Amino acid sequence: MERPLEATRMEKNTSCFLMERKTRVKTSRKEIVLAKLRKSCSCSPRKLKNFVMDFLPVLRWLPKYQCKEYIWGDVMSGLVIGIILVPQAIAYSLLAGLKPIYSLYTSFFANIIYFLMGTSRHVSVGIFSLISLMVGQVVDRELILAGFDLNDDAPPVLGDGSLQSDGQPNTTAFNLTAAGMSAACGKECYAIGIATALTFVAGVYQVLMGVFRLGFVSMYLSESVLDGFATGASLTILTAQVKYLIGIKIPRSQGHGMLVITWINIFRNISQANICDVITSAICIVVLVAAKELGDRYKHKLKFPLPTELVVIVVATLVSHYGNLNEVYGSSVSGAIPTGFIAPEVPRFNLMLRVAVDALPLAVVSFVFTVSLSEMCAKKYAYTIRANQEMFAVGFCNIIPSFFHSFATSAALAKTLVKTSTGCQTQVSGVISAMVVLLVLLFLAPLFYSLQKCVLACIIIVSLRGALRKFRDVPARYHANKVDTVVWVVTMAASALVSTEVGLLVGIVFSMICIIVRTQRPRAALLAQIQDTSFYEDDLEYENLSSIPKVKIFRFEAPLYYANRNYFLKSLYRLTGLDPNLEVARRKKYEKKEKQHVKKEDHTTANGLGGGDTTLQLVPKQIDFQTLIVDCSCIAFLDTTGVNTLKEILKDYKELNISVLLACCNPAVIDSLKRGGYFGKDCGSMQEMLFYSIHNAVQFAQDQKLAEDCSV
Repeated sequence: MERPLEATRMEKNTSCFLMERKTRVKTSRKEIVLAKLRKSCSCSPRKLKNFVMDFLPVLRWLPKYQCKEYIWGDVMSGLVIGIILVPQAIAYSLLAGLKPIYSLYTSFFANIIYFLMGTSRHVSVGIFSLISLMVGQVVDRELILAGFDLNDDAPPVLGDGSLQSDGQPNTTAFNLTAAGMSAACGKECYAIGIATALTFVAGVYQVLMGVFRLGFVSMYLSESVLDGFATGASLTILTAQVKYLIGIKIPRSQGHGMLVITWINIFRNISQANICDVITSAICIVVLVAAKELGDRYKHKLKFPLPTELVVIVVATLVSHYGNLNEVYGSSVSGAIPTGFIAPEVPRFNLMLRVAVDALPLAVVSFVFTVSLSEMCAKKYAYTIRANQEMFAVGFCNIIPSFFHSFATSAALAKTLVKTSTGCQTQVSGVISAMVVLLVLLFLAPLFYSLQKCVLACIIIVSLRGALRKFRDVPARYHANKVDTVVWVVTMAASALVSTEVGLLVGIVFSMICIIVRTQRPRAALLAQIQDTSFYEDDLEYENLSSIPKVKIFRFEAPLYYANRNYFLKSLYRLTGLDPNLEVARRKKYEKKEKQHVKKEDHTTANGLGGGDTTLQLVPKQIDFQTLIVDCSCIAFLDTTGVNTLKEILKDYKELNISVLLACCNPAVIDSLKRGGYFGKDCGSMQEMLFYSIHNAVQFAQDQKLAEDCSV
């Protein structure tokens, strides 16, 4: 069925053109759904092959791998990332509240799985400080609920990965049995059980989001929210590491306000600082910061970044071992790190139920960071990624490793930038990095027994430089956009002062509230003509604009819907200087008074002094315009309330003999007006009420006025 002509005036000189809308073929939604189901449920060898190759993108690009061109860059970047991964993995275990061996497992499996399933060529997936912090907060909370003391060291780990038991039963064994764990399971066993359950559930969430194509969720995490969240979490990470820097033993705070409580405990116990840890921390921070600054300054001359973290760890371990710093000065060390792999284990279902809610923000943050970095690299190096496949990839980077005593992973910005700067071409570099980690897992892990925890804390704190430098950007951010700056501050403060999960939720909600408020109270303006042109702009913002006699042009810079209806009317009445309802009421009152004077007094009394005063007070206001043009170019949509509002002003101004014309409406707005009956029956008066440009509407109004003057 053909649609009627859209009778909208578009004038050129003396001609009038009618715009005809294209005919749309209406398709039944039922037919669309059935067609998609038939396409999805059908199976053929070719479709099965495409499915497998889409699910494992490595099968597409690896056979086309250009060895001579790519291998050198991949090997170099893989070795550099592997060298960086080892000290970071050991350090980030402090954030996760787990033993270093589990961080190494995480780094190994994540690189292998992303190599098989990822679509980005350059992203480095593995342990990430923010993710480790979120895991650590859940682990600490569950350990406290299970009756463990977070400040007690766990029993040492044997070479086969089993835990030594001191044979002393306590209430903890009862609590663990109730939670579905073995009664023989100790603190470390329970901690990794919580971490793997949390990781498994987060991975399942990510896969389900991929199945149901819920990648749009990431749109609600704006850049300001993500930056604020990262900065706030960095402050939390920094606070959590201070006690290792100075070697004091304070209770690990949990729940809301952890940052403030931790700093109070630090200052209360500052007199107990370990002088050995303080000196070691000062030296390590100076060396690490100096090396980072030199690396940033001369990065264009360096072929690959300086492995400063690895050098610091090796030197610090040697000094600690041969100086007996643990025995002589009581400096806290990493302890035994077993070699090899612990037998895989299915994550506990009972524990999954306890952490199901915590896994949701973890899944969203992990996915958002991974996709954001993937898109950044793809744009920079001119290739495409599949966001849905990235969700599957990061989901299985969590699900599969959770069976092998690993915790949650994500793409990391710092390692990704290093990877691209060292010549990475494909994810073969990830396999090389995994081999470096495997070498440490199989042979070198026990050598880090004497490594001081304060050295690991220094590595973590120095790695936060980028996030903490965001504070220097606040003035520039505020100058660019005040609302985004407020969102950043609120998210950062909530993430630091309350908790990371609450901070993320607060940031999202506050960002949405800001958008709603901005649509509720948008800018509104009266327009005037740019001299000798057919264009119109805000009369308050620009000089040398010409007002159109007897015409007011009103622009509202937001969609018109139920939440901003009243503000639309108030802005219109304020800028035009006329409230039609009040003016109509005033005129009716004037007419009523006039009738009363005619009845009560004769002509002489009516022209007297007293009567004159009353008449002067009731004289209707002189209106300085006859046409109101509403510029709808910024109105993206109308709801029912919006349509009724326009119908209301059309009726109200008509009572004052003022014409209301609409200009620059998009097709969606026009359709809403048609369905709402704005143009009357059969849209007969549409041609005289709707215009494709402001200038067309102005010309029509002037022609109308000229015709009225001639008729008079």
